Amino acid sequence: MGNSWLRRLSPSQRDGSHTLVCFPHAGGAALSFGPLAECIGPEYEVLALQYPGRQDRRREPLVGNISDLVEGLLPELIAAVGDAQDFSLIGHSMGSVVAFEACRRLERESGASARVLFASGRRAPSAPLPELRMHLLSDRELGEHLLRFGGTPSVLLDDPEFRELILSIVRNDYRAIETYECSTDAMVSSPIVAIVGDSDPDASLAEIEVWGSHTTGSFFAKSFPGGHFFIDANCGPIGQLVRDHCARALSR
Repeated sequence: MGNSWLRRLSPSQRDGSHTLVCFPHAGGAALSFGPLAECIGPEYEVLALQYPGRQDRRREPLVGNISDLVEGLLPELIAAVGDAQDFSLIGHSMGSVVAFEACRRLERESGASARVLFASGRRAPSAPLPELRMHLLSDRELGEHLLRFGGTPSVLLDDPEFRELILSIVRNDYRAIETYECSTDAMVSSPIVAIVGDSDPDASLAEIEVWGSHTTGSFFAKSFPGGHFFIDANCGPIGQLVRDHCARALSR
């Protein structure tokens, strides 16, 4: 797309298509949504955020808090959804919170409202954090945590150069999400659909149901088989869920 924040994951732009903007997890990059983009189907324009400090933005400094991250991505997001008109947002883990805050800013500053906000694998924004702060772990402990969580190939953590890079990015992103605060009355008008893996150690169905208190619109929650990175293993059903809820919102 020729800009610094958004990457196109669908083959080409289609006039009148519904735009889905994806927000990656802590340590993640735009391409983490590649499998889901393939499952969504050609009638969707799929874009993904590329946060600074990773892959083709690896020479840019990392952003250490959620508000600055949203501040940086917002101008290009406003331009993208302004052209799209019909759009939805989906975030996974930390990306769910970034998407929520971006959704709030869009509504407040541009009047643009997402048809649906999909929050995946993350407790509600106002939920208290666990006492253990992952960004304060030692390198060894953080590496072991990533292996238990899944999503990071062990071969990369075995390579000293890649290990140092991965841990620095993940530690930065964990610091951002673990210092984020949100009031219980923070709201969006977009309908929220919250999803979670049924064996995710970081979030439960009961915890994601609290997302319903952060919208003045409709709310739906569903669990899928799997752990924290359940989204790839359930690409087909999640793609169908996205299509169903977007279609439902468009028909209102």
